[in-house]
Amino acid sequence: MKKIKIIATLGPSTLKKKIITKLKKKIDLARLNMSHLTIRELKKNLKFLKKNKINNICIDTEGAQIRTSNIKRNIFLKKNQIIHLSTEKNRSPKTVNLYPEFDLKSIKNNSIIHIGFDGLVLKVVKKYNKILKSKVLQGGKIENNKGVHFDSFIKLPPLTKKDHEAIKIAKKYNIKKYALSFANLPRDVNYIRSFLPKNAELISKIETRSGYTNRKKIIALSDKILIDRGDLSRYIKISKIPIAQKEIINDSKILKKEVYVATNLLETMIKNNLPTRAESNDIFSCLEIGCTGLVLAAETAIGKYPLECLNFLEECIYTFKSKEKIRLSKNLIFNFK
Repeated sequence: MKKIKIIATLGPSTLKKKIITKLKKKIDLARLNMSHLTIRELKKNLKFLKKNKINNICIDTEGAQIRTSNIKRNIFLKKNQIIHLSTEKNRSPKTVNLYPEFDLKSIKNNSIIHIGFDGLVLKVVKKYNKILKSKVLQGGKIENNKGVHFDSFIKLPPLTKKDHEAIKIAKKYNIKKYALSFANLPRDVNYIRSFLPKNAELISKIETRSGYTNRKKIIALSDKILIDRGDLSRYIKISKIPIAQKEIINDSKILKKEVYVATNLLETMIKNNLPTRAESNDIFSCLEIGCTGLVLAAETAIGKYPLECLNFLEECIYTFKSKEKIRLSKNLIFNFK
């Protein structure tokens, strides 16, 4: 059986001397997510990781995703409220800035927009010059740096300006592993490869409708695949995500590519020191259908119990590998003596 890998996203909870020393013995890949890092923070983090002899680092790009930006405080939007969206900065306080820039004229009236994962839904009611006038269909919080999902395909470059700068810096630190977020087309994979070191390992992330539709060609051109179930659930119903996940894993197995699964593996443990039975079952199911890597995001980046999360993943992997032995022994039952 192939080694099942643990990928941990690093952040304030884990970028500490005491934590990183313990963490590096438990993980196979340390992920730095450019969606939540500035270039200055990236330099600081790379310097810290190299100083602590962590070399298995992956730079995860922002990729082709629209996000909210320049929101200084969280705002709750009520149903039927009107809000303006724009890619231009310094608009009125009632205007939400979107990043990166894209052609607002390509958005049709009555387009549906989902922002973040707390249920906020908008509908475009009118287009002005570089502004989308939108009505709130379902209320929710609007926060800084949250994903903005339109119900139609928007043409965006595979890498942002920040991604290009991050790759240049990473190459100076001899980073060999990169992840392409929101891989939509096979040409996106070829595009990022043109900027990476020749011997770099590329993980393409399947997390959009287009990425799912073009998955076989994307998988074929990539070294490894990562399924981001969170963003993918904006394009595929949550009830059908298990089917999509299984299809992506099966296609990856046919093409002999490793495939990692991300999103909500141990969401409960961001705030609590114990997982739920549903989370335990989800992890086992992912491994049962052929997943070769498990990705922790907020759990290890900003969660209260990053090491406990890693310990539990290790236990889950051991249980999966030893399932027959455990089933036939008394090890399945707690020993209270």
